[in-house]
Amino acid sequence: MSAPRLSVVVVSWGRPRALARCLTALGQMRSVRFEVIVVADADGLAVAQGVPMAERLVLMAQEEANISAARNAGIAAAVGEIVAFIDDDAVPEPGWAEALLGGFETFGAAAVTGPVIGRNGFSLQWGRMAVDAQGRDRWLGEGEAPAPGEALKLHGTNMALKRDVLTRTGGFDTGFAFYLDETDLALRLSRAGLGLRYLPDAVVHHGFAASARRREDRVPLDLFDIGASSALFLRKHAPEALEAGLAELEAAQRARLLRLARKRKLGPEDIRRLMESLAAGIAAGRGRPSEVGGIGAPGRPFRPMRDALPGAMRCLDGWVYRAGSSRSEAARHVAAGEPVALLLLEPTPRKHRLCFTETGWWEQRGGVFGPAERSAPRLQAWTPAARRAREWGRLARISCPDRLE
Repeated sequence: MSAPRLSVVVVSWGRPRALARCLTALGQMRSVRFEVIVVADADGLAVAQGVPMAERLVLMAQEEANISAARNAGIAAAVGEIVAFIDDDAVPEPGWAEALLGGFETFGAAAVTGPVIGRNGFSLQWGRMAVDAQGRDRWLGEGEAPAPGEALKLHGTNMALKRDVLTRTGGFDTGFAFYLDETDLALRLSRAGLGLRYLPDAVVHHGFAASARRREDRVPLDLFDIGASSALFLRKHAPEALEAGLAELEAAQRARLLRLARKRKLGPEDIRRLMESLAAGIAAGRGRPSEVGGIGAPGRPFRPMRDALPGAMRCLDGWVYRAGSSRSEAARHVAAGEPVALLLLEPTPRKHRLCFTETGWWEQRGGVFGPAERSAPRLQAWTPAARRAREWGRLARISCPDRLE
């Protein structure tokens, strides 16, 4: 039996800059067993045509802002035996594709998910979690399994499923235009007795880019879809808890908005408008149909993103005060098709940040005496050489994933 192949589906609506960054990172993955399918609006398709290796992309128009319908279109176009999903405001680490494929080859699961790292590049945004029939999630302890009635939570920006499982189960429910779409799928798979697995080495970084629903600092602009999807989800999975669940949702969202108001990020009129949008969404969701349909065959050959692995990653470092020259060197290597990891230190206790830049390289910046993990001591005793060695050891997962066990 031949090794499985991976089709990566990226859905994008209204975020062309974020999409370009995501696609650039996907193009640097250390695998020849994956293709990339982009389902996007007109602006997204235009920017996709200008990224490195654009001719390798499978491009599809997204006619409406419905993430489930767009994902189903991506599944229908997918040739790989495994279909992965990543958000346009996220980037995978270079070993992501092979970690996903290896997980299926090792464990034989129906679906897998993995860690999602937050904006600072170190903190775990979402990890190994369970979710119940009311859509409530919780973190799982070491070795703890989901309780009866729960499923392993699939993170929509870092998940992969067998294509035949998706076609048998009808893919995503298009009633979930946004929010709870992957949670609905996780519960359906779990109830069908299909195995879900968490892969700690399949890592994605997620930055919460601005959208029509939220600002870049995650302050909401509209709660309609949260209300609509929550009402549909409760009707579908916990109808006996519908009213109590909706009351709990309204209370939780109001408390969230009041916290933001105390931080002076929202005013009274903003709160009123947002709660009205939530109520309108709930009203719509009470009558919104659940729609899971058939998914056809792709009818095209597999289009791998790469025919050969990228070159070994260039590992550059220097002081922040010389960042300009270090970044110029990084840009030259990226332009030559060589991936880059850049470490920039300064003689301060500044906290470290790690990100994949829009210009196409991984960059970590911080103080010699500052923490990387946010749980570490605020002030640390290092020599510059020792700190450099420590951080390159940490960056091995990115800079040389082939050498990791």
